This record gives sequence, C-alpha cells and structure tokens, in this order.
Amino acid sequence: MRDIMTMVLAGGKGERLSPLTIPRAKPAVPFGGKYRIIDFTLSNCLNSGLRKIGVLIQYKSHSLDRHIRVGWNILNAELGEFIASIPPQQRISEDWYRGTADAVYQNLFLLDNEQPMFLLVLAGDHVYKMNYADMYDFLIAKQADAVVGAIEFPLAEASRFGVIGVDEDCRILRFDEKPKHPFPLPSDPNQAFVSMGIYLFRTDAIREHLIEDARQGTSHDFGKDIIPRMVRQNRVFAFKFQDENKKAVKYWRDIGTLDAYWEANMDLVAVDPLFNLYDQHWPIRTYQGQFPPAKFVFAQDYEGGRMGIALDSIVCGGCIISGGRVQNSVLSPNVVVQDHADVRESILMENVVIGEQSRIRRAIIDKDVIIPPKTEIGYDRDADRSRFTVTDSGLVAISKGMKLHASFDPSG
Repeated sequence: MRDIMTMVLAGGKGERLSPLTIPRAKPAVPFGGKYRIIDFTLSNCLNSGLRKIGVLIQYKSHSLDRHIRVGWNILNAELGEFIASIPPQQRISEDWYRGTADAVYQNLFLLDNEQPMFLLVLAGDHVYKMNYADMYDFLIAKQADAVVGAIEFPLAEASRFGVIGVDEDCRILRFDEKPKHPFPLPSDPNQAFVSMGIYLFRTDAIREHLIEDARQGTSHDFGKDIIPRMVRQNRVFAFKFQDENKKAVKYWRDIGTLDAYWEANMDLVAVDPLFNLYDQHWPIRTYQGQFPPAKFVFAQDYEGGRMGIALDSIVCGGCIISGGRVQNSVLSPNVVVQDHADVRESILMENVVIGEQSRIRRAIIDKDVIIPPKTEIGYDRDADRSRFTVTDSGLVAISKGMKLHASFDPSG
C-alpha cells in the first residue's frame, strides 16, 4: 500500500445540505455526535494501511482544515507519511478547482514529488467502511489500468447515481452519469452497479487522461469525462463493494440532503444500528475534545415529576440532561437540555441549549443555538417554515448560531 498516493476530494459546497453547509464545507459537517463526515473516509484510509493522503479543500475550508490539522496530525513525516489539506494554489492556472478531475490535475505536482505507482481518489463526504487494500489486489489481479468502486442498487433507483455497465468479468463496458435508463447487472436484471466515487488508477494511465482533459472544454469530472474516456481506451473494471461494517445489508450513504443526513444519524441510535461505530477492529478516529463526562440529573422530583433521562440516543461528553427527556436523538458535546424539555428524533450539535419546557421533534440544530423556554419546533410546519429551513418531509434545520426570541407566538 506504500505505492499508493491518496487524494480525498473535499472541496464541494454541498448546497443541498444547507443551512449546515453555510459556515463549512460538506465533509466538515458534524455527524454521529462526535465525528465529522470526512472522518469515515480518513479512517478507512488509515485502517487500510494508506499513509500518503492529500485532502483537496476549497469551499469554506477553515473548519475542515483545522479539523485535519488538529485531529489527524498523527503520522510520521520522517517516514514520508502525511495527511495534509491541499487548497487550490494556482500552480497551473489562475482557476479554482473546476471539477473533481481538475482538482487532481492541479495537484499533479504531488505525484511528481511522491512518484507513486497508483493513485486512489476518494470522496470525502460518504459514510461507509471499506478496506481499499482489497480494491488494490483486485486491480493487480485484473491487470487493470483503473478500478471503480461499485455497489448494487435497485435498478429503479439507480438513476440518481453514476451507473456502471459491466460484462460477466466485471470489465466496464459503459459508464453513464445519472442515466434515465440504467444498465442492469448481467446476473440480475433488477439491480444495477452504481459508482461509489472511489477510483484506483495506475498513475501513468490517469496522468495522460488528466492532462488531455485539462485541454478540452469538458466539465472536468471523473464520472462524466475521465472514466467514460478510459473505458474506451483502457482496461477499466468495477470492484464490488466489500463492506467492513459486518452487517447483513451493505452500508454506504451519500448524505447529500438534509433528510438523508438525518436518516443516517437516526441509523446510529437504533437498538441494532445499521452502521456499527463500536467495532474496535475497524475504529473510526476523530478529534477528541477535552469534555467532562455526560451528566443526567434529577432522577425524580415529586413536585413536578421532572427526570433527566436519555433513551435510545447518543450522548457525547460535556452534555447535561437536567430534568429533561431525550429520545431517539444524537447529542454532540456540551449540549444542555433543561427542566421538562422534551427532545425527540433530533440532532443537536455542540453548545446547543434547549430551554425548559421546550418541545423539539425531528429537528437538526446546528452549533451555538439557544432554544428559549417553552419553544415548540417540529409540531407546526407553517410556524417552523416562517423561521427555519423545513424539508418536504417536515424536517426542521436551524443554522449555526441563529438567534431565537422567546416572545415568538406562531398564532401572531
């Protein structure tokens, strides 16, 4: 694995995740209480034995850059190991990264410096577990120039992704970005292979294609431009996703919308969670803040019946559940839930305070928000929509640091 250079694409805006992406890039969005979305890709790299990793950043990158610098400065530079954030540097032109392929093209100097035999390109905004060494072994066995990570998906839903048409040997015959009529698997007409945004290349092969693409007026995208061209000219295969999550159903999530983000978090609080954070054989790393233990107070109050309790929830360090109730929710560090407050099916990020006697349901509340006493969120869609972002399903999202007023009356 030391012959592999890894580039993680982490510069996207993630507009469909707004307002969570207003202050930060999508890979820096908190997830699962204590993590950032990018932690899952970087943990896969570390667990796979990869030690040369460049994270290509661009959009509102300060939070992401700080997280990588503070939380992932764990490798030994003296041994040629690194995890480094790489912003656009205008080495080749005055352009910002114009697409996924252009981001890698503008950093070809890294390949010149490191001279790796292989280049692994990953998306920094997906949640899954994968050993990339299996993909490398597959490329060697097939004598391929490129391998694309692929997962089976119902044919009727595959149009949302890049769809891979393969023969019985998994050699890619066609690669279509979000086609109206997806190409089915040879072995199952009801399933399709969709791209996971994971690409492993022989360096000499991909270098030629990146240079050629940069000269043309394309969208400079791996899925739309690079892979289809390589399919016509090179040996390109699809690697069937081997899930390290060790569950009955393979887990890979592109959490590109608020509803998908909320659902992926809710996956974690189930009695038997679909995504396993507790497997010590495949640890998920992150920055560990210095927070005190979580605290639950007021076991019983005979005058008011208040009780500090959390059920089927993730509660991180520094949280205080002070006479309130939390259920089916994810609480990041330093959250406070006050007397008689009720929080259901919600995601509360760092430093959120839920005022006494408030009721919160199906909400995502970003950092540093104070909910005034007796506030209701998630119970009146029209009232919520007048103040917050509300999805078609009724999920409420409140932006970082938003100021709420206790005097608000939804009846006018």
